[in-house]
Amino acid sequence: MNMMEYKGYIARIEYDEEDRIFVGHLDGITDIVGFHGASVDELEAAFHESVDDYLAISEETGRPAQRPYSGNLTLRIRPDIHAAVATASQVQGKSINQWAAEVLDKAAHI
Repeated sequence: MNMMEYKGYIARIEYDEEDRIFVGHLDGITDIVGFHGASVDELEAAFHESVDDYLAISEETGRPAQRPYSGNLTLRIRPDIHAAVATASQVQGKSINQWAAEVLDKAAHI
């Protein structure tokens, strides 16, 4: 999956074979914000314009723009699982955060 980032927003990019264009949608928010372009330069310009328009409309209407995920995740787990995670990360020479990020990334992209 291809992605782009602008002003903290991440866009997922796909290629539409039928229309022969790149199509993007903002990830990490429930509002629907999409854009497209026939070239990478066109796509990037459309992405920036769509984010800027989204932010402007949010400001005009007084409805706060949704913010993408921050990257901070709090988990509540049993103490025995916490201990096992700490041991597994230590064995691999990683922090719990590094270890968990890798495990979650693998699980999310199966």
